[in-house]
Amino acid sequence: MADKSGLYPPLNRLKPVAGNVFIVDGPAIRFGPPGLKMPFPTRMTVLRLEEGLFIHSPTALTADLKAEIEALGPVRFLIGPNRLHYWWIPDWREAFRQAEVYLAPRIGEQAKGRIAFPTLPLDRENGYPWDREILTLPVTGSYMTEAIFFHKASRTLILTDFIENFEHATGFTKLLIRLGGVRAPDGQMPRDMRFTFRKARPPLKEAVERMIAWNPERIVIAHGRWFEENGAAELKRAFRWLL
Repeated sequence: MADKSGLYPPLNRLKPVAGNVFIVDGPAIRFGPPGLKMPFPTRMTVLRLEEGLFIHSPTALTADLKAEIEALGPVRFLIGPNRLHYWWIPDWREAFRQAEVYLAPRIGEQAKGRIAFPTLPLDRENGYPWDREILTLPVTGSYMTEAIFFHKASRTLILTDFIENFEHATGFTKLLIRLGGVRAPDGQMPRDMRFTFRKARPPLKEAVERMIAWNPERIVIAHGRWFEENGAAELKRAFRWLL
């Protein structure tokens, strides 16, 4: 449950979710067009794989969090799942030089030089070192591609911005959340993002149907309250406008 500021304390700490699945709730960022920026709570997901740690959408790296991560295992993969989720990856890459960095399409364009080291593409469904443990599904709209992941052993679906589910907000931010269709407990794909998929509705619908068929138990998202149970039902609810 979020506090009155919309954050999920304790921040910057590993929190166990399921077998070999952890989350870290990070600080808020302000995001949006000029004059309409609003605070977004951040969250990353950590999967402990046979090869090492899979870090999805890294949040701010503090000294205490770095120590917790090192105690959990070696960092093997750093994941930028869409063009908006890359900001802290350079800090993590500097701290964990052995990690491979995988980036969704157009992050380089968005980052404007902030990513100045070798990376690998995150633009296909298979051919990754984690294929045996995680399913990968990139979904492309006119603005961005989001890579979706499904941890098979725990039945955990990992989304980034495809569902947002904000709890506490006040004033103008509360209005923006309502208009965006992302107010908990009925968080959905933000309406502005739906618009970017208007020419790609059939592939998006196919992707959602595949996610439902995976029958996830839980869904971890980057912004707002995540879904601890009934994952397939939550997908049907959140994407009823599409299905």
